[in-house]
This record gives sequence, structure tokens and C-alpha cells, in this order.
Amino acid sequence: MKRLMNVFRPKPRVAVLRLQGVITAGGRGGLSDHALAPVIERAFRRGKPKAVALIINSPGGSPVQSALIAARIRRLAEERKIPVHAFVEDVAASGGYWLATAADDIWLDANSVAGSIGVISAGFGFAELLARHGVERRVHTAGASKSFLDPFRPEKPEDVERLHAILGPIHESFKQQVAARRGSRLAADRDLFTGDVWVGQGAVDVGLADGISHPVPKLKSLYGDKVRLMPYGVRRSIFQRFTGRLIGAAVDEIEERALWSRYGL
Repeated sequence: MKRLMNVFRPKPRVAVLRLQGVITAGGRGGLSDHALAPVIERAFRRGKPKAVALIINSPGGSPVQSALIAARIRRLAEERKIPVHAFVEDVAASGGYWLATAADDIWLDANSVAGSIGVISAGFGFAELLARHGVERRVHTAGASKSFLDPFRPEKPEDVERLHAILGPIHESFKQQVAARRGSRLAADRDLFTGDVWVGQGAVDVGLADGISHPVPKLKSLYGDKVRLMPYGVRRSIFQRFTGRLIGAAVDEIEERALWSRYGL
């Protein structure tokens, strides 16, 4: 009778949610709270999962979207009392690591890159180029700050100071998220918030991750050999995939490649 009951006993299910790509408010193919919200909801609610596994491969992007996505995952995890495990593939850096902190534990490949707990603002300056070609830039504003960091004018020290005043609170928010989620696991004798990154075991040693492991063996060790892995991801129609390659594809590709290339990818 016991053997018969085991046959009909439902296998434990783990929802597997893939978070891959640049984190952006509205870009094509990127990660955003708006696009992921229904997917995350299904992962936590469908089929009474024993856990949710996040497969993360992201060089970062929007800090606001990173915070929104991570907060949504935490809210559902706490409401449903479901543990969350993060598995990093190539990279979980900057906003990508912010997503990883939504999990209760973080697992890496030996070659994964993790960290980059900082905030960056990058741009170009064309003032000398315009002057060299005899082009005069004419800007008229109502409000002294409307031409803030105009790339066609020389950079002003007061603009740089204002930019740092913007980046500082965002960095502080990131630090608070990491400290709240990783707690005493973080190395007390290291400054982990400089924007530096660590590889594999190095990230484990400073407390940014919990160990080296891959999804299938780790989830089997936690939930048994008969665990069922249920994949979830953002679905895009053929029309969306086709038009996404055409409309603004060049700009999106340049921005995305710039983020990935910082980590040698």
C-alpha cells in the first residue's frame, strides 16, 4: 500500500524563472518590471511550487527596474512562504546582482562574475568637435538647470557635482539592499561597495554568494531526485520579435553590447 501511495504522490515542483539581459524601463527584449510582472506572478502561484529558482544572466541596467523586480519577488516569496534560490550564469553585476539579492541564497558557476555594487553614468562630449567645424550651439532655457550636462557644451564642475548628488542616493539604496539581504554573510573586513567584481569562489569568500553549484544538482539535493523543474519566461510574439529587430535595433545593440563588454562577454 505504501508503495502504491508513493506512485500517486505528486512530485515536488520548482518554478524556474529566467532573468536574462539588460534591465531597462522600456527597451525591446530587456528586463523590466512591467514585462516580468505576470511571469513572476505565475511562477509563484501556479501549481503550488516548493520553491522558485532564478536563473540570472544580466550585466545590470536601470536601478529603478532592478529594485521593482526584486521587490516583487520578495513580496510574493513572503506572502506565499516560498523559498527563492538564485543561480548565476555568466554574470550578475550591478542591477543583475540586485536581482540576485531577492533570493534567499545565491549560487555561482566557478567562472561567474558577480558584484559591481555601484552606480554609473556615462556619456560623450562634443563641444570641441562642434567648435572645430564652426558649428555654434544655441540653447535657451527657462530654468538654469535645464541644460544640465549638455553634451554639446564644455562640462561644468557644478554639473558634475550635481550628478554625484544624484548617483549617491542610488548607490546608498543599492548598498542597503545588499546589506539587508546578505547580512552577516558579507565579509566585515572588505569594502564590497566600490563597484568591484569577483569571480566564482572569490564572490563566495566575500559573502556575495553562498557556494558553487548549478541549478539541477542543487535543486535535487534540496527537493529530491524527483523534483520537477517548471520553466517560466517572457513570451514574445513573432511580430514583436520581428519588429524588435528592426525598430531602433542598432541603438539598442550598441547600448547592450557596451554593458556586456565590461565583463568580457
